[in-house]
Amino acid sequence: MTKLHDLCSQQGQSPWLDNLSRPAILGGDLQALVDSGIRGVTSNPTIFQKAMTGSDAYDEQFRALIARDSVEAAFWDMAVDDVKDACGILRPVHDASGGTDGFVSLEVAPGLANQTEPTIDAARNLHERMALPNLMVKIPATEEGVPAIRAMIGEGRNINITLIFSLSRYEAVIEAYLSGLEEAAAAGIALSSVHSVASFFVSRVDTEVDRRLEKAGAPPELAGRAAVAQAKLAYALYESKFSGSRWEALAGAGANVQRPLWASTSTKNPAYPDLLYVDNLIGPHTVNTLPDATIKAFLDHGTVARTVDRDVDGARRLFEEELPEAGVDIDDVSRTLEQEGVSAFVKSFDELIQSLSDKANAISGKP
Repeated sequence: MTKLHDLCSQQGQSPWLDNLSRPAILGGDLQALVDSGIRGVTSNPTIFQKAMTGSDAYDEQFRALIARDSVEAAFWDMAVDDVKDACGILRPVHDASGGTDGFVSLEVAPGLANQTEPTIDAARNLHERMALPNLMVKIPATEEGVPAIRAMIGEGRNINITLIFSLSRYEAVIEAYLSGLEEAAAAGIALSSVHSVASFFVSRVDTEVDRRLEKAGAPPELAGRAAVAQAKLAYALYESKFSGSRWEALAGAGANVQRPLWASTSTKNPAYPDLLYVDNLIGPHTVNTLPDATIKAFLDHGTVARTVDRDVDGARRLFEEELPEAGVDIDDVSRTLEQEGVSAFVKSFDELIQSLSDKANAISGKP
């Protein structure tokens, strides 16, 4: 047993791997991580960019695919194959957990982030194309993404909501989930088969808030606190929304809670502890997605203890009083981070397609 196993068995938190590559699948590294306690996998355009441009493991399949289809279609074929293989590795976890864990997430094309109907079509297509019970399709929590989330939950599909940066948007995501469950129930769909996570991007909040604090000449003791504080407030919101008569009616019909997921948990500022966004956000019914280096650090010196609901009053005071008094507009921080997050994934996807196009041209002898 490892500390990753202890996170789940003792604290009710599921550690997921924030990485996916064919070499890790074929070489046994992913299976080894699952054996050590990893209970799910997430991917995104940046992860696939690094995987497909940094390895020759895709070359043979890529050559065969571009002989009959476009470069972008070839990308989706390769990504789907990786996710299918990862789902196979995680399937025993999924079955043993009664369907709660063992998920692998694949994101819709990032260029769809501000388009509701195309996002619905893309998410539905991925689910129907793969038809796997432990697949989660990722939909960004943009204003246009929220109705797509509700629609997909209403169809009984497993959805990972990504790029959440604010409490107000998180509340809208929860409402989309609850409304979607009610629509699914009305359509006769078994609610017990519907699963979802809501992914808060944590470390980027500190990066942006700290930049603004420094610019404003704010007291240095305010730095490095906003991200954990917001996640604690998000957990308090989760506990509030998944209680009471509305939720009890859904739970009585078999519904599962939508678990908060802490994403972007590697520490960006080297002055901060390497497990700042792991050790301080442990609690029941949560997920933490960890890059490989963060997993290694947690196995070495992580602390398994419930922390996600410690000093919630202090977190609220920081957000409602101290940061505003220091001149930090949290709503503007959230808008900025959402725009940057969407743009970063679009950039990674475009760069990946360009790299694959260059490789295709080299294979065919085109300049």
